[in-house]
Amino acid sequence: MISRTLKITAAAAAVSLLAGCAVNPVTGKKELSLMSQGQELSLGEEQYPVNQQQQGGKYIVDPSLQDYVSRVGQKLARESDQPQLPYEFAVLNNSTPNAWALPGGKIAVNRGLLTILEDESELAAVLAHEIVHAAARHSAAAMSQQQVLGAGLAVLGATTKNTDYGDLVALGGQLGGSAYIARYGRDNELESDEYGMQYMAAAGYDPQGAVRLQEKFVELSKGRQSGGLQALFASHPPSQARVDANIEHARKLPKGGATNRAAYQRAIAQLKRDADAYKSYDEAMAAAGDKQYDRALTLVRRAQKQQPKEATFYALEGDLLAQKKQYQGAHRAYDRAVQKNPELFSHWLKRGMTSAQLENYTAAERDLNRSLGYLETPYAHYYLGQVYEQQGNVRNAYSHYQTAARAGGEIGSRAQARMQALDGQG
Repeated sequence: MISRTLKITAAAAAVSLLAGCAVNPVTGKKELSLMSQGQELSLGEEQYPVNQQQQGGKYIVDPSLQDYVSRVGQKLARESDQPQLPYEFAVLNNSTPNAWALPGGKIAVNRGLLTILEDESELAAVLAHEIVHAAARHSAAAMSQQQVLGAGLAVLGATTKNTDYGDLVALGGQLGGSAYIARYGRDNELESDEYGMQYMAAAGYDPQGAVRLQEKFVELSKGRQSGGLQALFASHPPSQARVDANIEHARKLPKGGATNRAAYQRAIAQLKRDADAYKSYDEAMAAAGDKQYDRALTLVRRAQKQQPKEATFYALEGDLLAQKKQYQGAHRAYDRAVQKNPELFSHWLKRGMTSAQLENYTAAERDLNRSLGYLETPYAHYYLGQVYEQQGNVRNAYSHYQTAARAGGEIGSRAQARMQALDGQG
């Protein structure tokens, strides 16, 4: 589903190219832009919570980490060429090492990337790079160059992988639709490196942090060491040329800036203590992907003992029990996930889906609607259709099936079949 803001943006671009060229606020150069800054701000504001929901939600086991990253980000944003933008910074509960920026300064970094960094200057390099993407309006330029305003935005699916656990376990893009993030070209990446280093220096950081960051990415990209870094390298391709360019930029900037290694290590201390727990969880996900469900259950229950505050561990237990059709146990696991993190759509969605399987339709209706409050998904609409159909409310059932059918795919086909069945009853 394409949002209202995206439709308005596409329509505006289709009927008028008056915007034509715009001045890049960072470089001062004229560039093609079919989006006004107001449209950019609206797009970023709308898509930021959507993208967060699709990619694991905020990391909440240690809330102080969110505050720390936000402080570093805001310090850098004040030195940017567009300090007036409504910058926001979030740490996402996602093992994939990655970071991204939406228009208007909506920036996120995954906990998986934070564990790779060594000090605050390296974090500053990541955040400053993303700040430049926002300040330089790279999203508008990329979308315009790709001619996507009339044909939809460049799409990157949610970073969580689709799984094959059956009806009640449908993670990733199937649940959340698609995340709208522009793909940046080589020139945009080099520009973000260069000006990001300037922001770092202006904020008092050692610009060598950006050199070390790129050196680290180049080393990690070699052979088997790349591991789960594909998403990061796809959106931020590392190269020796970028390292060399950063070394040259650093020569022109003041020396002796802060690295704040001790402060950074304190900030990520909880993540480091929980490294074994998240390793157990990632191994459980891999085992589940290989359909080794009993092994996956053992691993995820080990993760729960290692860090009992992490809601995602209980959600995965629910997924695995649902696959085994142990719906009562799955419901208890999802209930714990909801209690530990009530702000993630998938916990409400899955508890609602298991409630429907257990024929507790009142609870299912409540939870499925709650999930829609966080993120629109065809699965929530399909199962609401099931709930209303079981309750004899054909009108509401048909309406939700209709919404689910528009998503296409397997769930869309199932919704279409139910609509036809209801039509046949009429």
